[in-house]
Amino acid sequence: MKVAVGFDHAGYPLKQTVLDAVRDAGHEPIDLGTNSADPVDFPDYSEKIGRALQSGESERGILVCGSGVGACIAANKMKGIFASICHDTYSAAQGVMHDDMNVLCLGGRVVGPELATALVKAFLGARYIGDDPGGERLARRVAKIRKIEEEN
Repeated sequence: MKVAVGFDHAGYPLKQTVLDAVRDAGHEPIDLGTNSADPVDFPDYSEKIGRALQSGESERGILVCGSGVGACIAANKMKGIFASICHDTYSAAQGVMHDDMNVLCLGGRVVGPELATALVKAFLGARYIGDDPGGERLARRVAKIRKIEEEN
């Protein structure tokens, strides 16, 4: 799977860790920056990740800013982007399995390298189960989210 990854300056210290975790999980990272700790604006990277998913260039995305919150808010403004901030492996996997989450947001000033690696692996190791037999209630809920997105 191709995974678009983006970092602002506060997320930059985790960049190599995240890239390595994506590769170690058997996936191909698409590095959309930043490439230094010089100040940049997180919404720019949220948009880059969102566009990569919308165009089909990538199947999932990972965003890292200082807290994870700003990047998550910006990403969720884009159609078809289901982003969530996760600081535990349960949420990183469950968000994909039940909610069709396609962007993992991390706080570079909140999680360290070991937890970031575990979160990326949980996120990438999960798959949406709403289309599986017995997943109808999950699909119904995700359809309601998509309807809200279309109407607003």
